[in-house]
Amino acid sequence: GHKGTVAVYDYTTGDVKCLVSSPSFDPNSPPSDLETNPAYEGAYMNRFLSATYPPGSTFKIVTTAAALEQKKDLDQFRYTCTGSLTVEGQEITCPYAHGTDMDLAQCLATSCNGAYATLALELGGDTLQKYMEEAGLLSSQTVCDLHTAKGSFTVAPDGSALLGWSGVGQYEDLVNPCGMLGLMGGIANRGVAVVPKLVDRETISGSQIPAAFPDRTDTYKVFSEETCEKLKELMRNNVTAQYGQQQFGDLAVCAKSGTAEVGGGQQPHAWFVGFLDDTEHPLAFVVVVENGGGGARVAGAIAAKVLLQATAG
Repeated sequence: GHKGTVAVYDYTTGDVKCLVSSPSFDPNSPPSDLETNPAYEGAYMNRFLSATYPPGSTFKIVTTAAALEQKKDLDQFRYTCTGSLTVEGQEITCPYAHGTDMDLAQCLATSCNGAYATLALELGGDTLQKYMEEAGLLSSQTVCDLHTAKGSFTVAPDGSALLGWSGVGQYEDLVNPCGMLGLMGGIANRGVAVVPKLVDRETISGSQIPAAFPDRTDTYKVFSEETCEKLKELMRNNVTAQYGQQQFGDLAVCAKSGTAEVGGGQQPHAWFVGFLDDTEHPLAFVVVVENGGGGARVAGAIAAKVLLQATAG
């Protein structure tokens, strides 16, 4: 009943295994009220390819990558969450006080806004923008000749609350779901992201003669192999320590949730992104539920169902 998108792909080949954009309709049998029913609003847009959303706490993966590479004393980082952080008279809030003397792994697992705003203020807006670009989130991908939407990032003034909010995936941060899926695949694939493919090959009609469509695997580089290995470890800890392994059965899921505030009295968008650390099932995934509420609870439950089906039998 919500707008959004779900996608799963093989992060070693780029082969898309599942792609859903909602709302949708059967073009061979369009509904009679397609143009008048609010439930079909936006049905002509593929949200996976063409939409952008505030990423919420999924952006903390980018902030984490920047911190891993730029803060030489990161192993000494500790943060005590009281439920809010005051920056230049403005509050950056968490839903509750997450704990005392938390290290980076605990801050990411609990998705502490105060901790990540602190890291963002230390790193600076230019550094965050650089890592968002390095993650491939500011670029358009070409998916079988279809060009995806670019993400965007505004460099907020140093020392400002806006900079703190941008480090937790709010302010003016925008991300395309396909770009986020590529980043997840890149982390799983030790820094080499594979562009998703919708078509395996194209032939001339009525024959097996190859057509002009390129039959190749396109890749691009994201973070360093060392950084990706550390992110993989941290994202695996998110599942075992915070989200609950039980909903994923025996699958070695590495993930990050996001609850992206959109304002206007609307429910936040729910995100859940990640991958399986499994050579037999090299799958990365992205789930976005518009105005769905809590990321781990809503989008995470969808991801669990899809992943269990994708790996069944």
